[in-house]
Amino acid sequence: MARESLSGSEPARRRVVVVGGGFGGLQAARKLGGAPVDVTLVDRQNFHLFQPLVYQVATGALSAAEVAAPLRGVFKRQANVRVVLAEVSGFDLERRQVLLDHLPNGARGERLDYDTLVVAGGSRYSYFGHDDWRERAPELKSLAGALDIRNRILTAFEAAEIEPDEERRRSWLTFVVVGGGPTGVEMAGQIAELARETLRRDFRHVDTRAARVLLVETADRILTGFPPSLSHKAERSLEKLGVTPFVGHTVVDVGSASVAIRSANGEIEDVGARTVIWAAGVAASPLATALASAEGSEVDRAGRLTVTAGLTLPDHPEVFAIGDMVRIAQRNGEIVALPGLAPVAMQEGRYVARAIRNRLGGRATEDFKYVDKGNLATIGRSKAVADVKGIRISGFPAWVTWLVVHLFYLIGFQNRLLVVTRWTFSFITRGRGARLISESR
Repeated sequence: MARESLSGSEPARRRVVVVGGGFGGLQAARKLGGAPVDVTLVDRQNFHLFQPLVYQVATGALSAAEVAAPLRGVFKRQANVRVVLAEVSGFDLERRQVLLDHLPNGARGERLDYDTLVVAGGSRYSYFGHDDWRERAPELKSLAGALDIRNRILTAFEAAEIEPDEERRRSWLTFVVVGGGPTGVEMAGQIAELARETLRRDFRHVDTRAARVLLVETADRILTGFPPSLSHKAERSLEKLGVTPFVGHTVVDVGSASVAIRSANGEIEDVGARTVIWAAGVAASPLATALASAEGSEVDRAGRLTVTAGLTLPDHPEVFAIGDMVRIAQRNGEIVALPGLAPVAMQEGRYVARAIRNRLGGRATEDFKYVDKGNLATIGRSKAVADVKGIRISGFPAWVTWLVVHLFYLIGFQNRLLVVTRWTFSFITRGRGARLISESR
């Protein structure tokens, strides 16, 4: 394949390349529909993953297909957008080219030309220098990670059912969730409900209600992005579900059958646990480092690239970078790192599309300003907390708010219909229809 074949001949219209089919990249590409540009969306996966609901895949409440939308299906009616399945390996900013590897036809080292580039690489979980823990404590950022976790959780109950040794059975029935943010809280609550409600009649020799769920958070409270009053309400709700929050505690080692947890006073306790789920700390996508290297700049300790208030590289205004992988240098010199949330990436994606359209029309675009619409976190059945524009609610009203918001932002009418049907059935029956161990460990 010739190097220029991916870009075609000399373009009649401006070429926009969007790297990443997550929340930011998807919004940028969708909002350029009908614009006089040719958009190429590059992603190493052929689907958009709705990450806020991935934990429900990990606990059998939803199936994988219900939280993922094929990218080609999303853009089938948007004639100016094409999708390329490939992994981005680097950037040539001087030649305005994206370097591609691992294309589905086996090609490597391809180059894709652009006039405007949008990089939305997202983030991944950070193991704080202990990448060897990754194999024993899978993360919840990817669909593969969620399916792996589902296998481990369900296998743990199966193992406890046939385990004759009492101590080993307790370790199979102990689940440790690392990280007290929204994902960790939601995951811990779902495991507790799975053990105490869904599975309690499924097994004959083990009482699944004896399962321990530990939520470990280094800070002095869970949900630090919420007001303290909501954090405390969430903690009490978790305790009622049977979750034990370990606030002010830190995981210092993850073994195959135990987890070492250090308390605030320095004491270390070895907890027998064979299932550990990682939901603590994030690091920017490696694409941020690749882009910084191409520009000749540096990234911060979390691997984030610094962009201008217009979300562009300082020396390359034709290159936008958005989402979890960037921090923003304001005009007053202040550097702001926005929270790694889907609404942030979505607003940035829409802003970039508007900026590109304005450039085509010779119009200026104001600096990006994030509008914080609030935070939501679900804890369990009919339990959630919400902080929406200063209005703080909890319990059933917050839970309904959480349901409506997530259904609204879920991609695809079919997925919305399937998810609301699944949720309704689960609410009535307390069941979970996707409790499949897809492969043996």
